[in-house]
Amino acid sequence: MTDQSKIPLPGQPGGEASAEVPRESSLLERASGAFGLDPFRPAQVPVRLDQPPMKRAKPLNRADAAAVAETSAPTDTSLPVATRPRVVVAPDVIEPGVRLDRSKGHSISRDHLAERGLIVPEAGATALLEEFRIVKRQLIAAAQAAGDAASRRVLVSSPHSGEGKTFCAVNLAIAMAGERDGEVLLVDADIAKPSVLTSLGLPPGPGFLDALSDPSIRVEDLVMATDIPGLFVLPAGRQTTKDSEYLASARTAEVLDRLTRGAPGRMVVLDSPPALAASPAAELAKHVGQTLLVARADRTGRSALEDAVQLLGACPDIKLLLNAAHFSPSGRTFGTYYGQKA
Repeated sequence: MTDQSKIPLPGQPGGEASAEVPRESSLLERASGAFGLDPFRPAQVPVRLDQPPMKRAKPLNRADAAAVAETSAPTDTSLPVATRPRVVVAPDVIEPGVRLDRSKGHSISRDHLAERGLIVPEAGATALLEEFRIVKRQLIAAAQAAGDAASRRVLVSSPHSGEGKTFCAVNLAIAMAGERDGEVLLVDADIAKPSVLTSLGLPPGPGFLDALSDPSIRVEDLVMATDIPGLFVLPAGRQTTKDSEYLASARTAEVLDRLTRGAPGRMVVLDSPPALAASPAAELAKHVGQTLLVARADRTGRSALEDAVQLLGACPDIKLLLNAAHFSPSGRTFGTYYGQKA
């Protein structure tokens, strides 16, 4: 091997002088000083990288949201403004609320309500009104806590017929209509045996099933206004043997969504068929946030209630309402307090 110690280096006889490389340096250090290897060293990594400036989006004015806006990307300023790249800003799609027409109100006979044992709005506080005030308060509170449209749709059903579901649905709607900052829509969803219009003494007309079968019909156009402030009624509509198939279609979700769209103060009460007698109740339970299951104190059995709860299980919140109870262990005497004088 070649004796490297005999190779002339800078600063030694026979080599170029260099004051930068001492004699005690290593061979590589002396070679770096002689041949200039410093440029081949890796660049130093900075301790902190410079952060590029962030681009902040300007707030979009809803009134001008549909206009064409300049792109935020850098553009060639040498081009005319008309030829620069542009981007269309899509506006926020906010569907307007569905309003119910109050101009064409139907009169409801107060004597007719009294004959059927229903709540008469102007009759003052009664035991029946006080009981349904408690029921409605729990339903409204649950809807406000959930904060979504489905929770403002309440299904009223029962295991079997004759247990008072329509009686409770109508009274609940009348009690809810007394809310000062809200309104209630009572929907007769019992297509096979509708009875809401008969209970209120209203004339027949197109309604819920007509809107389900014809996509061109706006369901709000079929709603009846009444002379009870805040109370609206949607009839069942034409009868058919395919009501379950119509309710199982995607159109049902569209129709029920319109009834609560953009109306946070509106409650929708649906009077459905009995859960154990007809399948539509289970279909409607998929589109509501609360269910009021009516049980008659002297008739409904435990097994029937359990089967009904299972069929209506698509609803996340099922409440039980005991109807026709004549005995209260706590001694409730609703309605009598207001008639007492100090």
